[in-house]
Amino acid sequence: MRLEWHLWGYIVLATFLCLPAALLAARPLAGRRARRGRPHPARTAYADVFIVAGTVPWLWMILTPGAAPGVSLVPLRDLAELVKGPAGAAFAQVGGNLLVFAALGALLPIRSPRFTRLWRVALLAASLSVTVEALQYGLSLGRVSSSDDVLLNAAGAVLASLVTRPWHATPAPAGTGPQ
Repeated sequence: MRLEWHLWGYIVLATFLCLPAALLAARPLAGRRARRGRPHPARTAYADVFIVAGTVPWLWMILTPGAAPGVSLVPLRDLAELVKGPAGAAFAQVGGNLLVFAALGALLPIRSPRFTRLWRVALLAASLSVTVEALQYGLSLGRVSSSDDVLLNAAGAVLASLVTRPWHATPAPAGTGPQ
């Protein structure tokens, strides 16, 4: 776990230092949306800002060049290998992959009733994850592009969506909202 902190601690620190700026950015965005007559301006503004703030750091980590290039398309193979290795590395890999799109999964259904269905959250997270894995491969970043990462990224988004389910958006009644 110490190695992971050494490698990625600066990104975690930068993320926490940027959270106040994210809070400050959401407020004028909410005001602009309110002036335009958008429904739930504060809710959507804060959700949008924190989706970005909660996802960009993980993407930064994933798209940072590494030294272990490869492709692993057999589902669950990498997870089985992780179980055989050090517990700290397994925890960091699984935990990190579950968190990549967790902010998206948690906040997108709060922001939009279109994403209150878990399969839509899973499909979007899996699609974004496939895109990220393709970028890792296509940009020759020296990282392993793995089907297990896609599964864990999507699972993390779905689990986060389940946690925020009591606050999910509801469809606006017919005839309301912007025309």
